[in-house]
Amino acid sequence: MPEADGARGKRGARSPSGREAPLYAALDLGTNNCRLLIARPSRDGFRVVDSFSRIVRLGEGLTRTGRLDPGAMDRAYDALNICAERIARREIKATRVRAVATQACRSADNGAEFLDRVGKGTGLTLRIIPPEEEANLSVQGCLNLFDSAARAIVVVDVGGGSTEVSWLRRVGDNGQARFETVSWMSAPLGVVTLAERHPEPDPPTPEWYEAMVDDMKARLDAHDGARSLRPVFDDGHAHLVGTSGAITSLAGVHLNLTRYDRNRVDGLWMTRDDCTRAADRLRSLTPAGRATEACIGAERADLVLAGAAILEAVQRAWPCARVRVADRGLREGLLLTAMREGRRTGGRRRRRR
Repeated sequence: MPEADGARGKRGARSPSGREAPLYAALDLGTNNCRLLIARPSRDGFRVVDSFSRIVRLGEGLTRTGRLDPGAMDRAYDALNICAERIARREIKATRVRAVATQACRSADNGAEFLDRVGKGTGLTLRIIPPEEEANLSVQGCLNLFDSAARAIVVVDVGGGSTEVSWLRRVGDNGQARFETVSWMSAPLGVVTLAERHPEPDPPTPEWYEAMVDDMKARLDAHDGARSLRPVFDDGHAHLVGTSGAITSLAGVHLNLTRYDRNRVDGLWMTRDDCTRAADRLRSLTPAGRATEACIGAERADLVLAGAAILEAVQRAWPCARVRVADRGLREGLLLTAMREGRRTGGRRRRRR
């Protein structure tokens, strides 16, 4: 898999004994996707060894029934079984595997029951994480994309069933700057849930798109935990970081890519107008037309505009002239957290010898 600067390092690390650093695995079961990342620690982050991603739509119909659909669970189970096989093939210790489930399993009446079936059938133990942890992991995975000259940053993680938004403030100067979280929120609106709440008419209309934007913006307007940062945003000293398949798809449309290229998308700077133009281009198409876009395809054609609407809502509520696109997030945050814990544990063991 091609690698990029930042969290995904380029050179492998060696342990004090000279052996190659051990492998770690991060698995994220979301409302729409099942994703696995296997990596080895490196000097500047980690080096990706293997990855897997499949759209499973686990949360399909969840907003209507409150339960995971049998067909959706079967799709997710099959994908998780592939992940389990890849982890086993590389003999990764259970202590170095981080497997989590997010909004679909959090909100479904049978979410825990499904994960119990997964554990018995595949050997994977998935932990349902709370929204606050999900937001924090997404921030951790995107840290290397923050502009240290900015005074504030808003990180938007658009999932299938929820959207996590984190506001951060810069602390320190003169090369010692870091960012600390001031506030965060989780809205139960992701690309799947928002699209189900607002079925797309044929043909799509401006009123339909605006209804999705308004739905998300109402959630943002009701959250006042980040009001202390409002002057920084008003003065233009903040930027947005967007992490999701919908946002990377918008970036691909903006770049007119004939094939998705992570190396060109991850870390890309876009203006607010760039985002609007890409969304407008997609709004002019039917789902069938969007499916022909190289960076969208049939699996995302009916969801990408819900993601664009969520991004638009954040930009209206918290205007930023600059948007940094992140093809990274929760999985990378899981890996970096696990690797830090591994180094601390290893250090304690060496001191006891």
